[in-house]
Amino acid sequence: MINIIGLEHSEQWDEIVKSFKEYDVYYLSGYAKAFQIHGDGIPILVYVERSELRGMCVYIKREISLNKRSRVSEKNQIFDLITPYGYGGFLFDGADKSKIDAMLVELQDYFFKEGIVSEFVRWHPLLNNVDSLRGKIDIIDLGHTIHMDLTSKETIWQNITSKNRNTIRRAQKCGIVIHHKQERYFLSIFKEIYNSTMRKDNAEEYYYFEDAFYDSIHSDLKNNYELFYAEIDGKIIAMAIILFANRKMHYHLSGSLVEYRNLNPTNLLLYEVACWGAEQGFETFHLGGGLGASKDNLYNFKAAFHRYAANQFSISKMIYNQGVYDYLVNERIKESDSFDTGSHFFPLYRSGS
Repeated sequence: MINIIGLEHSEQWDEIVKSFKEYDVYYLSGYAKAFQIHGDGIPILVYVERSELRGMCVYIKREISLNKRSRVSEKNQIFDLITPYGYGGFLFDGADKSKIDAMLVELQDYFFKEGIVSEFVRWHPLLNNVDSLRGKIDIIDLGHTIHMDLTSKETIWQNITSKNRNTIRRAQKCGIVIHHKQERYFLSIFKEIYNSTMRKDNAEEYYYFEDAFYDSIHSDLKNNYELFYAEIDGKIIAMAIILFANRKMHYHLSGSLVEYRNLNPTNLLLYEVACWGAEQGFETFHLGGGLGASKDNLYNFKAAFHRYAANQFSISKMIYNQGVYDYLVNERIKESDSFDTGSHFFPLYRSGS
């Protein structure tokens, strides 16, 4: 049995999600809603029951635009699926994992009939949920992500590299103090600092969020976020939105004022976030990885908070309708002589668009 639940049934959505032992904040309806507001597409929760096995996954359903000469679908629209920004993928619950193959066949048939052309999934590095599907779908292991063990404050401090511990101490001696709040006004300050950081880093337009996005975080994730900020002499110089659910915390979005970066406020901020998490009973604080899953400066910065932690980050690609997929790629080729057919972007027909 396959059920598709939309945001209009958010209570049912979250009830299903929380019935899975390993669920995380990325599966909650409030998280998906913010990215619908951002313009990513229509969030859906796919919930499957088969014998003694249950499965669920959150997707963003995106309509595929067709030009007037297209003969792909005269009556029905076509779509593709992608997991929301962050991490996700199917979670399974039940004694009979041997039924996964049958469940996948059922899903593939269902998606094909519903006009789904392709699917792209970013799997959750902490949950290792990709392992249940290895050998069954096209999985690509990319880089690694970093998490902090929140067993105790002592554990947090011991796992931090000695160089980073010294950096944190220097930030404290400079007079930087860390606060946390959950007030909408401070999200407005966050937006200003975050956007300035994105401009400095020449970030793509996608990574700029409107007020409605932050309104959604504040109202729809009110029990699942906290805003931390670093302050010196009464001035806020660095901020981070921390998400959490089910004993797991996540470093979601952050920014800092460039003129104060030499004071390393974010190092102290993340350390204090971890200590707060330990006090609240959380087990892990996931920092993520580098840009494009690479071992870059961002990755090295995060790795300094846990010298032993490295979680495998994986993606998967699935084509449900090869004929339509190939047609869409050919249409892009016709539109532009410079279209890169060798790109690794998936789905290829959205490359550069």
